[in-house]
Amino acid sequence: MKTRLYLLAHGRSGDKGNDCNIGIIARKEEWYPFIENTVSAGEVETFLKPLAEGPVERFELPKLGALNFLVRNALGGGGSKSLRLDAQGKTYAQGLLKMPIEVSDDLWKEVQEFWGDRMPNISTD
Repeated sequence: MKTRLYLLAHGRSGDKGNDCNIGIIARKEEWYPFIENTVSAGEVETFLKPLAEGPVERFELPKLGALNFLVRNALGGGGSKSLRLDAQGKTYAQGLLKMPIEVSDDLWKEVQEFWGDRMPNISTD
């Protein structure tokens, strides 16, 4: 089953000069190992390629159930130099959470149970 990362995680992001920092946090502790094994620095770099020029570094924070991505050269020079709509990188997490991911049937059932009637209408197109 193909779905979006935001069904399994939430995120925060911000600037570090011309670089962007994106934190992805598992919605359930049990989902962290799946996210850790699924969301690589390379996949994030590929997904963000239209926005970010530089390489992506990944840092694991298992006790927090989170991954942290440092995206280099993502902000057009940073808040004081760029005319980009989001020169501080505040929306990068939301963008990354829209990344399509493949989940097993069992995990998809868990996701459906977690969300219940609140399940967002998703599209992976």
